[in-house]
Amino acid sequence: MRYIIVTGMSGAGKTSAIHALEDLGYFCVDNLPPSLIPRFIELWRSDPHMEEKAAFGIDIRSRQYFNQLTLVLRDIREAGIRVEVLFLDCRDEELSRRYKTTRRIHPLQASDRRIRRLEQALSRERGYLAPMRERADYIVDTSDVNVWQTRQMIQKLFGEGQELSKLRVQVTSFGYTRGIPVDCDLVFDVRFLPNPHYVEELREHTGMEKPVQDYVMQDGNGERFLQKVLDLLEFLVPLYQKEGKSQLIIGVGCTGGRHRSVTTAVLLAERLREKGMDASCYHRDVAEVHKPTSA
Repeated sequence: MRYIIVTGMSGAGKTSAIHALEDLGYFCVDNLPPSLIPRFIELWRSDPHMEEKAAFGIDIRSRQYFNQLTLVLRDIREAGIRVEVLFLDCRDEELSRRYKTTRRIHPLQASDRRIRRLEQALSRERGYLAPMRERADYIVDTSDVNVWQTRQMIQKLFGEGQELSKLRVQVTSFGYTRGIPVDCDLVFDVRFLPNPHYVEELREHTGMEKPVQDYVMQDGNGERFLQKVLDLLEFLVPLYQKEGKSQLIIGVGCTGGRHRSVTTAVLLAERLREKGMDASCYHRDVAEVHKPTSA
């Protein structure tokens, strides 16, 4: 088991760090009162089906309990349980710029009207967090890095060699008659392939069945298309990972979303898995009632 406490200055990137840890397979709980951490750990240790890695996000929003954190951390470590502390820090001038850019109010200003200036809130927060900074196993300064670079640093610290294999690829087939899925990162139109809709014995079948796949791929253009897409993805995927992307959704569309797009999506996902990628398939429109004008 591996447990990580994620804390640090508000605006320094704690949320990005939590999201990066989630993508690495950590079970993450944000804004947790420190006194509950031992109970969570006890639950995880007693249940073999729970996640093997967990992260707890704790920041100044829990300040009424924050003074408990150092005591809780001491008790956990004295019990022989390894808990690591990740502290996100940032220069005050950069934190001020970020707050002005996002137009958000500091948590201390939001809860205490006596704190009127951001500089005062940051100074008081540093005082609250100083004991945890001293006890931190990792201090990550995000003053001069962007959100993606922060994710990269978290991946290097806690990815245990996983960061190059964690990008999830989902290949989604769809029909243009119902529009392009809004969550697609890349979209390919395969309406140039042979259309089984015009073959009576194939019309009511789908691209998940081999006779339909054989028909769609018969002239060799489908195979050439797959190879070109694979070449493109072999180039793009490492670059997406370098920028901290955790999921890539590829849309493959034909007219009705039953034959050509489904065939291509199934075969593309298979080829990606053969190359060691974490690829899956989703067919948005394959269950739709087939209409005479669709393909």
